[in-house]
Amino acid sequence: MDTKKKELVGDFKNGGREWRPRGEPEPVRVHDFLLPQKGKAIPYGVYDLNRNEGWVSVGIDHDTATFAVRAIRRWWEVMGRPSYPRATSLLITADCGGSNGARVRLWKWELQQFADRTGLTLTVCHFP
Repeated sequence: MDTKKKELVGDFKNGGREWRPRGEPEPVRVHDFLLPQKGKAIPYGVYDLNRNEGWVSVGIDHDTATFAVRAIRRWWEVMGRPSYPRATSLLITADCGGSNGARVRLWKWELQQFADRTGLTLTVCHFP
């Protein structure tokens, strides 16, 4: 699991490509400044190594431990539990930065809440 690059929300220039009819470019803003009313898109990825499948939750507020664990919980409800109905434990690998850092107390508290609700035994391994 990991938080990916944050993106501004709105009609901003993006390096990707999309086919448009000749002479009809997509209108975009001249400057890429944050629009406070729209915020940023913060993608949070959960990747199932065994099934080679991913799940991305997108938030628009902040990269918080609560958001991180909600992304894991949603993955578990939609993909994890149906794929592993007899699972009793879950291994979570995470980087050591941001909301899911090894020293972030809210991260640990939210994970404990998730474990209590699901009955899963959680093991977290942090990469340096």
